[in-house]
Amino acid sequence: MKILETARLALRTVEAADAPFYLEIVNDPGFIANIGDRGIRTLEAARLHIENGPVKMQETLGHAIWLVALKDSGVAIGMCGLIKRETLPTIDIGYAFLPAWRGQGYALEAAEGVLAYARDTLGVARLLAITSPHNTASSALLEKLGLRFEKIVHLTPEDPGTRLYTMELCATA
Repeated sequence: MKILETARLALRTVEAADAPFYLEIVNDPGFIANIGDRGIRTLEAARLHIENGPVKMQETLGHAIWLVALKDSGVAIGMCGLIKRETLPTIDIGYAFLPAWRGQGYALEAAEGVLAYARDTLGVARLLAITSPHNTASSALLEKLGLRFEKIVHLTPEDPGTRLYTMELCATA
């Protein structure tokens, strides 16, 4: 299902047929280092994670992490969307892109579209974001989007510390 479009990108729901792409992105060394190892090593595990994660969240909450594709070719390049984690009090924005597509402004463009969608379509009043303390590129992107560092949080007992960002969104009249 199409969610939104930007100048160069189309964001849509993730589907079971996206398992090869999903398997690739969650096993990217950058994803593992900055987001975490999901332990997904097979296409079947990727399909199950899609069904029990993004598909279920979209059906239940009306938002999830979405697939980001180039608008002109449909090539999947990353993911960006709105996630509700049990460990956070409200929705956070998340994103991940394959290495070949980093550094070209795609994450910023997708995230700006998601922010507008959260505010204008979903009526989200407050948005969070989290990042690893060593992920300076993600921190810079969040600040460019207008999110501000709030504090270090520990999302699990083993978490050495995660940077929490926040942003107040005002619905347009």
